[in-house]
Amino acid sequence: MITSPLTIQMHEADNVAIVANDGGLPEGTVLPSGLVLRNQVPQGHKVALVDLPADTAVLRYNVPIGYALQDIPAGSWVHERLLRMPPARELEGLPMATVKAPALEPLEGYTFEGYRNADGSVGTRNILAITQTVQCVAGVVEFAVDRIKRELLPKYPNVDDVVGLAHTYGCGVAIDAPDAVIPIRTVRNISLNPNFGGEVMVVSLGCEKLQPERLMPPGVIPIADQRGESVAPEALDVVCLQDAKHVGFMSMIDSVMTQAAFHLERLNKRRRETVPASELVVGVQCGGSDAFSGVTANPTVGYCADLLVRAGATVMFSENTEVRDGIAQLTSRASSTDVAEAMVREMAWYDAYLERGSVDRSANTTPGNKKGGLSNIVEKAMGSIVKSGSSAISGVLSPGNKLTRDQRGLIYAATPASDFICGTLQLAAGMNLHVFTTGRGTPYGLAECPVIKVATRSDLARRWHDLMDINAGQIADGEKSIQEMGWEMFRLMLDVASGRKTWAEQHKLANALVLFNPAPVT
Repeated sequence: MITSPLTIQMHEADNVAIVANDGGLPEGTVLPSGLVLRNQVPQGHKVALVDLPADTAVLRYNVPIGYALQDIPAGSWVHERLLRMPPARELEGLPMATVKAPALEPLEGYTFEGYRNADGSVGTRNILAITQTVQCVAGVVEFAVDRIKRELLPKYPNVDDVVGLAHTYGCGVAIDAPDAVIPIRTVRNISLNPNFGGEVMVVSLGCEKLQPERLMPPGVIPIADQRGESVAPEALDVVCLQDAKHVGFMSMIDSVMTQAAFHLERLNKRRRETVPASELVVGVQCGGSDAFSGVTANPTVGYCADLLVRAGATVMFSENTEVRDGIAQLTSRASSTDVAEAMVREMAWYDAYLERGSVDRSANTTPGNKKGGLSNIVEKAMGSIVKSGSSAISGVLSPGNKLTRDQRGLIYAATPASDFICGTLQLAAGMNLHVFTTGRGTPYGLAECPVIKVATRSDLARRWHDLMDINAGQIADGEKSIQEMGWEMFRLMLDVASGRKTWAEQHKLANALVLFNPAPVT
């Protein structure tokens, strides 16, 4: 725990620094530089290092995160009410693939124990997923899954879990609207996540707009015979609740359980095998962020992301609104102009989507983010982008799309910033391991994929000791370097991918899937 006054300045040109001490620092505190605090400054909040006359650019990360609305004397608490937010960066005239990523030495010899699938992908878990075509069957699926876990799952010790892929889509929507493709392909591709072993089971009502054949067209499901070789697709395995054979509620439940037993039997025959670290598909995300996110946890993730890319793995970073104000940094790091242009198209599409809804740009950051020291979305964006590390951005993925086998390296998956929507879309993309950083704290978890939780501050890690897997706050405390924490995270990833349970898994934290549906309802 830090006892003497400590502030953190991210760049030598910055004219503000954040207070690192637990509980903040009181008025009158003398900093090591000799600067005296004019106000009490909460932990994570900014203090002016020099006099800031009105209209002066306030610099953090050597980026203007705002402009002083009034004279701010040195030693003052600098918060959002004293700042005018910069306008959003235009999407024209951006640097396109102008920065050559540093040459990184390949990282070889690292492996984990995973489940090889018929389509060549690898799962970190062996889970039976039950897909639903429409929200109307959610109650039946939930009831059935509960019984399957209690009555059937103990008979199949090699199966990790059974999950129902519940959502609120499928009927009462404009099913043929142009953007309806996004939630439809999201549900489809989540069903094909590597952690589900290619076993696709669907529960349908019968009268819904999203019919099973539309959700899962012929040829999209990889089927394997007992030797693991690809064979022709079989008929889609659907339990339709409106079928005449169902007489009463328990008849529906029995049908679901009978089909589940068939898939559990197949999954139970699977065994972990040694695979290279290149088979990891890691989604990175932050939620409940604070000013330390860009100082400790996200830089740790960024360093680890570079290690993963060096090992040949795939890393997805996301969150449109949380990187939008750093778009120039991203397009410049693209591996080609085509990749940079794809990123601009995704940002422009999302800008138009938000404009249709008259969304206020200042709504992100949240009240909790501001309490944690983040004044506005510009400051938040600078801390969010560092999760991507320093590698070239090799591809861009539209919402709901699935990664192909040849998409490796650092990928920008264009998702909304909402924790649950982002996680849902990363699952659809094919993520088999998730990393989630937080400074304010959140009990986020996914039943479909292991989630490694990273605390930005030691205070949070101590208070939530059985929810955080890694304490990146040790960086701010001076106990470890970003590089040391990055390697610790990399090794933990390999252990978790091999079966070690995260705290979220031990507590069975499983947030519901939330579909991104920009199509209109009817």
